[in-house]
Amino acid sequence: MRTVLKKHRAVNAPIADLVTYRAIPTQSVEYIDPFLFLNHHGPQVYRPNNRGLPFGPHPHRGFETVTFILKGDILHKDSSGHESVIEAGGIQWMTAGSGLIHAEVSSNEFKKTGGPLEILQLWVNLPARFKMTEPRYIGLQQNEIPTAELADGVTVHAVSGNWSGTAGAVQPLADVALAWLDIAEGATLTLPIAASRSIFFYVVRGSVRVNGTDAFARELVEFNYDGAELALEGLTDSVVLLGHAEPFGEPVVSAGPFVMNTENEIEQAYADYQQGKFGSWNG
Repeated sequence: MRTVLKKHRAVNAPIADLVTYRAIPTQSVEYIDPFLFLNHHGPQVYRPNNRGLPFGPHPHRGFETVTFILKGDILHKDSSGHESVIEAGGIQWMTAGSGLIHAEVSSNEFKKTGGPLEILQLWVNLPARFKMTEPRYIGLQQNEIPTAELADGVTVHAVSGNWSGTAGAVQPLADVALAWLDIAEGATLTLPIAASRSIFFYVVRGSVRVNGTDAFARELVEFNYDGAELALEGLTDSVVLLGHAEPFGEPVVSAGPFVMNTENEIEQAYADYQQGKFGSWNG
């Protein structure tokens, strides 16, 4: 089994009236190549006639955003012409690539009626060869994401990669496997993950024992690269966000909404955005 390097507790980082905990980066962990950033929004309950999510139009370049809608919904719109409302149990996979402008807000129905909301947004880096690829967007509802019982009491929601024979719904540009697991109290599972691959392991709800270490809600577990098995046990009913990928091993230079390999590329991203090269935004 892999050994655990360290546990990192997500930090409270509210955005307006949106409850938010940032799991990465924090003072104790910068990133886990190629996983760059995770915001855990909620859980919280919105009143009727609310303002919804506060993420109006903003640009991105050089990476991908993968958004897991556990409760509530998100209305996505971008300058490439994509628009959709994804509801609870669905995901959004947006490849910013060479650059686009997008907004992530709540649907009119959610703003009118309110209700529970819990959303995870993960930023996944793109290797240098794909940073300027054409932007794309994939929005999938709950019934479009394959699920499977990996063991008694363990259900995988396969977003990308292969999970014990169940292929994920999305074929990413890089070899990045992403899923979330529902783990019942007392359930156990052993997953093979090559020792060379980075593991992203975040406990969304509940508590689990992973490779002999107890991890609790809003904790990120960082592993060494010294074993090829992940042994899980549900200490309570739990939800875990799990990803793995070969590290890119490339320089990471980030500034605001852009993630590139050099400072010059960041400066170019700002210049291109200011010159309107990320497309136009039509309210």
